[in-house]
Formats: sequence, structure tokens, C-alpha cells
Amino acid sequence: MRPRLYAIVGPTASGKTALALEVAARLPVEIVSCDSQAVYRGLDIGTAKPTAAERAAVPHHLVDVADPADDFSAATYVRLADAAIADIASRGRIPLVVGGTGLYLRSLLRGIFEAPPKDEALRRSLEARAAEEGTQALHRELAAVDPAAAARIAPADRVRIVRALEVHRLTGRTISEHHALHRGGERRYRAAVFGVTPPREELARRVAIRARRMFDEGLAEEAAALARDPRVRARLEGIMGYREALLLAAGKLSREEAIERTRLEQRRYAKRQLTWFRGMREVEWLEWPPSADTIAARIARRG
Repeated sequence: MRPRLYAIVGPTASGKTALALEVAARLPVEIVSCDSQAVYRGLDIGTAKPTAAERAAVPHHLVDVADPADDFSAATYVRLADAAIADIASRGRIPLVVGGTGLYLRSLLRGIFEAPPKDEALRRSLEARAAEEGTQALHRELAAVDPAAAARIAPADRVRIVRALEVHRLTGRTISEHHALHRGGERRYRAAVFGVTPPREELARRVAIRARRMFDEGLAEEAAALARDPRVRARLEGIMGYREALLLAAGKLSREEAIERTRLEQRRYAKRQLTWFRGMREVEWLEWPPSADTIAARIARRG
């Protein structure tokens, strides 16, 4: 029998972590992060990682498991998440996947297609174009061949744009087509996925608060320190918040301009997240505000 799994998903700033911690106060839960940036050590403020106190109160898995100079794929996430989930269950506790990276969740629940290996020559060519013409030029090319992927991937997310173009060139099919073909595969878990999102105005308010708080807490200083490694700088330049923080640290943006750009990028990202999760039939959207008691009761009933 497939193992049971529970998840809380939703857009950025929707209160997923706080809700999961409330559930953990009611049940023997351990949290498995589903965040493609929180896996990197040192990317703390800009990813809104759980605090040290929160992580001490409730065990968190798949946070700080990779060096920010290294690549971290959906396949790597699935491998590590499977191991964490099995370990949690073996100790009689409940794994609760929490986060906003839709690709990681779908890969965990449905598996991933057999992607072609990296083509170093092609990748160098695409990276050179990104450096010369700008990442947004590659994003426009992606939009022409795979509009669905371009809608999901931020125009500054160089790593995922390059990979999507690489898959298309190597296989003759878009990465969206590969995912669609694989989507009907056998489910890997018996999953109950709870979706949470505030009303539009409330989400916008929360995003604005988060954007300002990150800079108040020292995002520019964190980004500048991480960017001393040029390999890490290249990654940060593709991550909302960090990109603007680097421009602030370089004197190319004022503090208010950096905060406003980050706010706008986070709102756009929240829309992309909602589009992704609304396309997943596993997600059951809860009324706002969501109740930890309701989720805990549902989990307890399902066993």
C-alpha cells in the first residue's frame, strides 16, 4: 500500500509555516520543507526560513541541505524527501510537507520524467547568451516555444529557463509536454493536500509586509556576504529579493526602490504559484482563514 502523506501548500506569504506549526502543536508532526530556495545554506532572510526557535520546537527537514553554489534538482528533492518521509513515519510520527514550490510537490506525488542529461556545450552556449543578451531574452525564446513553462518560470530565473530550453533542444519536446505526459503516472503517495490562500487584497498586504521586513532584517547585507563567491552571486541574481538586494548593495537602487521591486516580484510569483497549484487536482482549497484544528482533525481521522 502506498504510504500516507499530508501537505500544506499555497502562495508566498500565505501563512503556511505558521499554520503548520499550529498543526504540529496538536499532532506528532515533523515538517518536510517544499521550498526550492530554502534548501540552500545561508539563504535565510530572503527565503523566510523557519526561525531557529521554530525549528527547535518542531523538526524541519530539507532545510539547509545544499551549498548555494551547487545545483539542486527536483530529482534530488524527491530522493531526499522520500528518505525524510520514510524516516519520520518509521518513528511513528506524521510527515507534513509544507511549501510553495509546485514542481517539487508534483514530482514527489507523481514522480519525474526521465530528463536528458546536461549537455555542457549547449548549456555553455545558452549561458553565454544570457550573459550577453540578458536572461529575459532567453525567457522570451522560452515563451515562444513553451508558453506554459514561461508563465511558471520567472523571467530572471536563469537556471530553470536554461534547463527548459535545453530539454526542448535535446528532445524536441517542451518541458511542459514532458510533465503532461508524465502527469498520468501512478501516484507515489496517498496524499491529502491542503491549499491555503488569503483573499487577493490580504495577500497583497502580506506580501508588502514581507518585502519590507526582509530588508529591515538585513537582506542586503546577507546578499552581499553570499555574493562574494561569484558562483553564488549568479544564483542570487535569479532569485527575487536577493537580486534587488544586490542592486541596493551596489548603489544601483535606493532602499525604497529595492523594497518596491521585491514586492512586485513576490506578487507576480504568488500568481504563478496559484496557477500551478490550481492545476493540481490533489489540492483541496480551504476556506480563509484556515483552521489548524480542522486540518489536525482531518489528519487524525485519515490515519
